[in-house]
Amino acid sequence: QVQLVESGGGLVQPGGSLRLACAASGRIFSVGDMGWYRQAPGKERELVATITRGGSANYAVSVKGRFTISRDNAKNTVYLQMNSLRPEDTAVYYCNIKQILPATNYWGQGTQVTVSS
Repeated sequence: QVQLVESGGGLVQPGGSLRLACAASGRIFSVGDMGWYRQAPGKERELVATITRGGSANYAVSVKGRFTISRDNAKNTVYLQMNSLRPEDTAVYYCNIKQILPATNYWGQGTQVTVSS
């Protein structure tokens, strides 16, 4: 059984930084895109960033230039470096890993990020 374990969330002041990590454990094969999503209270879950197996990244407009997504294919791990954090970045952050064959979508349990002074 595949599980995604997230770490790195917490409370940070505006302008601060956090690094999230998400590691897949269990038997996972042919991993494709990895990504991070977030959900703020009362809002829909939204895409933050995704990265292909080859390293091509895509970002939401609201985080471009502040957040950096990366991955370690050997460890089936995806990271999100978040700099210049703003109060509007406050949300529960979820990692997502797509297995190509068989096609399966895995989600992490979510980690809270709170940006507040």
